[in-house]
Amino acid sequence: MSGGENRLAGAASRPVKLDGVPGLALCLALAAASANGAGQVPERAAGASPHTALPRAATLSTPTGEVQGTLMVPLPLGCVPAALIIAGSGPTDRDGNSKLLPGANNSLKMLAQALAEAGIASVRYDKRGIGASVRAGANEAQLRFESYTEDAAAWVRQLRQEGRYASVTVIGHSEGSLIGMLAARQAGADGFISLSGPAERASTLLRGQLDPKLPPELARANDKILTALERGRRPGKLPPQLQAFYRPGVQPYMASWFKYVPAQEFARLKMPLLVAQGTTDIQVDTRQAAMLAKANPAARLLMVDGMNHVLKQVPADPARQMASYSNPALPLAPALAGAVTEFIHALPHRPCH
Repeated sequence: MSGGENRLAGAASRPVKLDGVPGLALCLALAAASANGAGQVPERAAGASPHTALPRAATLSTPTGEVQGTLMVPLPLGCVPAALIIAGSGPTDRDGNSKLLPGANNSLKMLAQALAEAGIASVRYDKRGIGASVRAGANEAQLRFESYTEDAAAWVRQLRQEGRYASVTVIGHSEGSLIGMLAARQAGADGFISLSGPAERASTLLRGQLDPKLPPELARANDKILTALERGRRPGKLPPQLQAFYRPGVQPYMASWFKYVPAQEFARLKMPLLVAQGTTDIQVDTRQAAMLAKANPAARLLMVDGMNHVLKQVPADPARQMASYSNPALPLAPALAGAVTEFIHALPHRPCH
């Protein structure tokens, strides 16, 4: 998408086919797919020299089951900053990979490794219903957007209660940006970083992206569906072409999600803030980042030239964009890793115990 992603959990479904729009087609594929069983990428063992880390299992207990994650702690052990990394929508796992695409891009895994090399610990995790946390989100009809924000806030509290970290920063990617900003405020994080996060309400973005690509009659139906969900109501009978995208089981989640305007939530944050956005992102455009930064003048805005949605240095060429989502050989955009680590290290530190 050019402005955000749609999180649809549950049984596999078929997205609206919109030929000739690679960015939107990719987003719809990610959005309309099952969240169950996202594959995990094996961790590469790191050495024990300074500024490296070995991965460790991390778990969070929730009312519907355990959420599984990976903790990266820099070696040698000490009082270091920590970050919670929140993945985007659809069946995107803790490493930034989707089971819908061949191969892996490992974007969030690379981010965690870059943080560790800079002396920053991190936790990244599979959200409920995804990857190793599949059993914690088996019933999509009971899932709400608040389920994700509560989990993220609980991770922040868990990191802080351990008493081993000098600060805790929330890093949210794409849809994870809205989850992260809500959780950061709720749990009192020390800092917040939005990576490729939208500023507008998700339903507004869906209108702008879908309506121009749909036949007039289907566009009108799409608008009515979104209007009903915005008002917290069931949209009634769905056109067959949109049945998978707006299936009844996911409607409660979407209604809970559409309540939030990211820019408004971002404006409420009273902590150090960084908005990072790539200029070749085919899912979230630079206008969204500018809107976020405008909503909270205390935020620093970082436009990374040539960075795409999976945080890699990739030109706007559609074929190379699509290939990058499945290419683990592409490194993170260097400017991003440097800016994130600099931001976190600049936060005030508390004593550890």
